[in-house]
Amino acid sequence: MTRAAILGTGGIARAHAEALKNLGVELVAAADIDPDRLGAFCVEHGIARSYGDAGELLENEELDFVNICTPPSTHAGFILQALSAGAWVLCEKPLCGSLADLDRIVAAERETGGHCASVFQWRFGSAGQHLKRLAGAGALGKSLVGLCQTTWYRDADYYAVPWRGRWATELGGVTMGQGIHAIDLFLWILGDWTEVTAQVATLDREIEVEDVSAALVRFQSGAVGAILNSVLSPHQETYLRFDFQRASVEVRSLYSYANQDWQCTPAAGFEAVRDAWEEIPADPPASHEAQFRAFLESLERGEAPPASASEVRPTLEFISSLYKSGAKGAPVPRGSITPGDPFYRHVAGTLAEAAAATSGPGLSPPKSLE
Repeated sequence: MTRAAILGTGGIARAHAEALKNLGVELVAAADIDPDRLGAFCVEHGIARSYGDAGELLENEELDFVNICTPPSTHAGFILQALSAGAWVLCEKPLCGSLADLDRIVAAERETGGHCASVFQWRFGSAGQHLKRLAGAGALGKSLVGLCQTTWYRDADYYAVPWRGRWATELGGVTMGQGIHAIDLFLWILGDWTEVTAQVATLDREIEVEDVSAALVRFQSGAVGAILNSVLSPHQETYLRFDFQRASVEVRSLYSYANQDWQCTPAAGFEAVRDAWEEIPADPPASHEAQFRAFLESLERGEAPPASASEVRPTLEFISSLYKSGAKGAPVPRGSITPGDPFYRHVAGTLAEAAAATSGPGLSPPKSLE
């Protein structure tokens, strides 16, 4: 049986634990700095051993992989620790807070022979997988236009959690924390992007990070896309639209999707595209369980898992470029953020540095597993 441990036992860890148990993974240990929360979590999920320190857990347990569910600013450090301990890693988004950290993770994978995957479950729903295959095979024709909308609502109570709303600890605002799932799927479907022009703003929430962002993106294919992210929208929706030469494909949902949430509208003369679209073989929704199944299959084969650190780099580079464009008021070409650039050191670059300079030591990342 595959043996795993969970670092961090807050809200999202429950969804991870249930998915892993459904897939037959043995959860042998968990770690958290809050002993009451940790104890309750271990009882709820039948986990035998608990630790108040992640390093102690990694030193004492023989694991196939580590599941990281801690606050964003802690992810990179725990990933590197787990890889050094000989375990693979499955980490909640965002995988890390900078291209510099991501490149360190990729280097650690090469050195240890282990692999790290980012939780991007929207890639793993049946309809998303099917669209990727059809687009890749040319069945829909050339991609032309795309829309990606994450309009959610997060109130003041949501940001009352100490690590939220800060560049140093949450790492980003709506783009990094909420929009990232739809953005990742959007970029994964449409392929290599070449340039982004963006605006970021904090309009209504009393937070450091942005509560709204908007971007125009050009793709290598020539397609043009528009991306909108908000945590100020009482009518919540996630909407993606892909306009190809032969059909428009759309999904309306919120936090997940099933096949029924999608529709395909063929262009005149290309009605056969609807038949190809309706050949989806099954209906697993976009879920943690769907991605974790793929991760476990890769672990068994000893192959790099889907949504690996290297594979998700275009998404993190895009978000870094979006923030840089918003800060500089100019388009940012892909590949232009390199070592020495503040947006290489932190996804939000000068935006994060300015906040740290004015806010002082209260922005230091917490030594936290919560």
